[in-house]
Amino acid sequence: MTTQFRNFFKHALKLTLSMERWFFIVLIPIFLLTCKKDSPLNNGDLTHIQHNPLPHEIEQPEFFSPMEIPSDNPLTIEGVRLGRFLFYDPILSADSSLSCASCHLPELAFADGQKTSQGVTGEFGSRSSMSLINVGYFNNGFFWDGRAQTLEDQALHPIEDPLEMNESWANVEEKLRRNPIYPKMFRQAFPIKNEIEITRDLAIKAIAQFERTLISANSKYDQAVSFDNPTVEYSQLELDGYLLYFRDIQTNHPGCHHCHAPPLFGGDTYLNNGLDEVQDLNDFNDLGYGAVTGSQFDNGKFKTPSLRNIELSAPYMHDGRFETLEEVLEHYSSGGHYADNLDPNITGFTMTQYEKEALLAFLKSLTDDRFFEQSEIKNPF
Repeated sequence: MTTQFRNFFKHALKLTLSMERWFFIVLIPIFLLTCKKDSPLNNGDLTHIQHNPLPHEIEQPEFFSPMEIPSDNPLTIEGVRLGRFLFYDPILSADSSLSCASCHLPELAFADGQKTSQGVTGEFGSRSSMSLINVGYFNNGFFWDGRAQTLEDQALHPIEDPLEMNESWANVEEKLRRNPIYPKMFRQAFPIKNEIEITRDLAIKAIAQFERTLISANSKYDQAVSFDNPTVEYSQLELDGYLLYFRDIQTNHPGCHHCHAPPLFGGDTYLNNGLDEVQDLNDFNDLGYGAVTGSQFDNGKFKTPSLRNIELSAPYMHDGRFETLEEVLEHYSSGGHYADNLDPNITGFTMTQYEKEALLAFLKSLTDDRFFEQSEIKNPF
């Protein structure tokens, strides 16, 4: 290769490298700037996304009292959809491993099948996960101890609880703002104009909207009694269980309806049902409702859960101490354990084996199989 040709080759190579360098220095930033300008997430602006939420009409059972929906959080199709995604998304937890649905599984009546629930750190809490079915109809507090007054408030607590999701709401807000799908969904559901307006208040409103759609009122009991469907009849065993359940209080009675009254079959009262014997009302290991109200007489009281779909939500009681409904019946027939505030309906009674089977058959007639077939309540991912 001649000296002249080598010099030409070096000059051409130098020119090529120089041009490449200028391309990266000048053209690439211009390209990125242009892309950013065209990006729908530029500076967090969301105004190019249409905001026109449509009302979400829920089919409320005629034999339920009308659901109380807060005026500042009406149900919309877009809000319920967002709430459903958030409910099933583990992004709300510290390590993105735990979602609301992890402790509220639809196939287990939105409970979790555990004696006490396990959080992201591997630690277990002291209470069992409550079913969320028909939770929109409960108006006297939430959680076993009633510490949350609204569904929105109820959705706020688990995020920062170290025994549950163990995350800060500030981090959750940032994760939602950076997420590829949520800014658009928040804009569609709520009148925000920028990603920065995605807040915990809107997140819990959406979750509460979804939870208010979890309505179950189409069990065999509803068909045979409330709907008076002539094609649905109780077996003799179920009918005898029905009569036991609604028996008036007397010396020997189950009389379950005094604490678990239809149509919700429980959910809005706090009682001491005799789980633990104490000589002093301050001796309960878990003060329950009393820790919230500050009243000593409320110590050891817990929310009376609904018995709808009860066969699916084992184990039972606030601490999950009973694995089966048979154990629950044994507890109540024993009369429970003494405390000064023991509910007067806990009196004890005897039951034959047939009566136990009959009462259990009636309780299982409160299972609403059609509710669990709805795609709208399941994981959207």
